[in-house]
Amino acid sequence: MAQEQWLGEPIQIANPTDIAGVERLRRVVFGGGPDEPLKHLGESQTCYLLLNDAQWAGSEWVTDDGDALDYARFKGITTRETIDIIKSVIADGDLTADQGFDLMRQMTQVHGRSLRMPERAAELLR
Repeated sequence: MAQEQWLGEPIQIANPTDIAGVERLRRVVFGGGPDEPLKHLGESQTCYLLLNDAQWAGSEWVTDDGDALDYARFKGITTRETIDIIKSVIADGDLTADQGFDLMRQMTQVHGRSLRMPERAAELLR
């Protein structure tokens, strides 16, 4: 399945009030500056929609961005990290702890992602 199909249709924020709200979050909360208009844009858009659009009320968000994670949790958004998803997949029996650990290590090495990593696979069983 193509990534675009898996992700679904992009969400468009077109209302000027919403655009201004996203930009306010991007600058004030996440520190995005006018010279880097895309910096922290995704986090700002996601937080804004989860907090202000009834269509997304009760949604869960997965992020490994520390500032976004802290802000979302402070605002009451149910937010999980990759490690939480991997632990759930292991608990469901779809991966072993060793496979989950290897997957997370690959994510950090291949994609340059910064994740909260356990020191060893057994920690994914908690």
